[in-house]
Amino acid sequence: MLVLLFACSCAVLAAEVSESLLWFEGGRPKVVAWQAVDILQEAAADGLAADDYDAAGLRNILTALEGGVSLPEADILALDATVTRAMRRYLADLHFGRIDPREVHNGFRVPRTNGFDPAAYLRTAVLAGRLRAAVVEAAPAQPFYSGLRRAMGRYRELASDPLRARLWDRPLPSLPGRKLEPGHAWSGSEMLARRLVALGDLPATTPLPQRYDGAVVQGVKAFQAHHGLVPDGVIGRDSLAQLEVSPALRVRQIGLNLERLRWTPLLQARRMIVVNVPEFVLRAYAWRDGAVEEKAQMKVIVGKALDTRTPIFSEDMRFIEFSPFWNVPPSIAQAETVPKLKREPAYFDEQGFEFVAGDGRVLKNLSNDNLDALQRGQLRIRQRPGPKNALGDIKFVFPNNDNIYLHHTPAPQLFARPRRDFSHGCIRVEAPVALAKFVLDAQPEWDEARIREAMVKGTSTTLRLREPLPVVIAYSTVVAKADGRVFFFPDIYGHDALLDEALKKRGPRKL
Repeated sequence: MLVLLFACSCAVLAAEVSESLLWFEGGRPKVVAWQAVDILQEAAADGLAADDYDAAGLRNILTALEGGVSLPEADILALDATVTRAMRRYLADLHFGRIDPREVHNGFRVPRTNGFDPAAYLRTAVLAGRLRAAVVEAAPAQPFYSGLRRAMGRYRELASDPLRARLWDRPLPSLPGRKLEPGHAWSGSEMLARRLVALGDLPATTPLPQRYDGAVVQGVKAFQAHHGLVPDGVIGRDSLAQLEVSPALRVRQIGLNLERLRWTPLLQARRMIVVNVPEFVLRAYAWRDGAVEEKAQMKVIVGKALDTRTPIFSEDMRFIEFSPFWNVPPSIAQAETVPKLKREPAYFDEQGFEFVAGDGRVLKNLSNDNLDALQRGQLRIRQRPGPKNALGDIKFVFPNNDNIYLHHTPAPQLFARPRRDFSHGCIRVEAPVALAKFVLDAQPEWDEARIREAMVKGTSTTLRLREPLPVVIAYSTVVAKADGRVFFFPDIYGHDALLDEALKKRGPRKL
C-alpha cells in the first residue's frame, strides 16, 4: 500500500512539474525554447545586449539536452525558471528600456502607465504559441522605432563587413588648411571616396579621385545633408569629425536612441506635437485611417547647450496666448535685464518694459527704487505686447515645472542658422501660424484670418483649447525616415554620452 501511495504521489508530482514547465517536456527543450534562445541571441537588433540574458549559455545547455544529456527534474525546473527570467527581462528591456530615464534626465516626467506586465505577457504568448509575434508587438508601437530598428540592421551589416569596416581603421589625413574646398588637391580624397561608397553616398562605380572635386564633392554634400551639416561640399572641422565616426560607433548611437525611444510617449494620442531638440525641428502629427500623417514641420530654436538647455519632458498644451506679455524670469532679469537697464536706461522704453507689483499695480517708469525693488523680489518686470516682444506675437502654453513654452520671435533671421541653440530654454518656432492652425483644428471658428488678427492686435488674449494637445520635447540624435534615409545629429547636450556611460556602468546583469 505504501509503495502504491508513493508511486501515485510521484506521478502527481511529475504531472505538476510537467504542467508548470513552459520550455521543456520530458527533459528535452520544446520548439518554443529554441525560439526563445534565438530571440535572445538577436537582441542586438534592438540595441540590446544578448549577454544580459545569457543567450549563449542557454543555447549551450539546450544543445546538450538535445544531444542526449539528462538532468534531474529539479534541475530542469530550475532551468525552465531561468529561461523564463531571461525572457521576462528581455521583454521588460525591450518595452520599457534598460535605464530609468531619471538617471540621465533630472526631473524626467513620463510615467509608465500602459499596464504592460512582462511576466503575464510572456506566459500568455507561450501558451498561445505566438512567442515571436508577441515579441514584435512588445516593442514600442511607433514608426520612429521600427524605422530606427531597420537603420540598426543596415549599420550592423556595414560594421560587420571587414572590407568596409576597416576603412575607418585609420583616420583621414589632415586637411590642407582650416577647410577643404572643391577643386583642391588632398591626399585623403581616395580614402574619403571609399568611405562615401561604403555609406551609400557615392555610387560604387565612381572613379577614385586624386583631387577633391567632381562626384566626390556631391557625395560629401549628400553625407552632410543627413548628418546635420550645411550641404555645401566644404569639409571643415565639423564635417571631418562626422566622417571619422565609424559604422560601429553609429551602431552604438542608434542603440542609444532606440533605448531613449522606449521611454518617450510618441504618437500615443490622436494628435501630437513633437520637438526634436538635436535636430532643431518641430513636427505635428495626426492619426488618419490607422496611419500617422505629418501635418506640419518647422525649424525651432532651443536652449543654449552651455547653460540654458531645454529639458526633455511631455505635457499637454492647454492655452494659446495671442499678443502675449513676456514676464521676464527672475534669473534673466537679475543676470541680464537689470545690468543693461543700468547701463542704458533708454532700453526700458525702447523695449516696452514695465514693472508689476505684487498687488497687480503696473509701474511704467524706470527708477533706481524700482530696480532695487525688482532685485529684492518685491517687483517683477515684463515686456508689453508689440513688435519687439521677446515672445513675438503668440505663445503656446503647456504648463510644466520648468516654465517652458513654444513661442514666436522678433528675430526670425536666426532660423537660417544650421545650429540653433540660442534661447534661455523656451522653444521659438519658425511658422507660428501653421502651428496655431494645427493646434486649433478642433476649433474651426479660429481660421487663419482670425489667428493673424489676434496675433497683431496688441492686446493680450488667452484662448483655452477645447482638447488638450500632447507636446513631447524629445531628444533623438538619429532619425530614420519612412523612405529609409537615416539622419544623424550632433549630441549637443551630451545626453547620448550620459546614457552611454550609464549603460556601461551597469554592465552585463546576472539572471
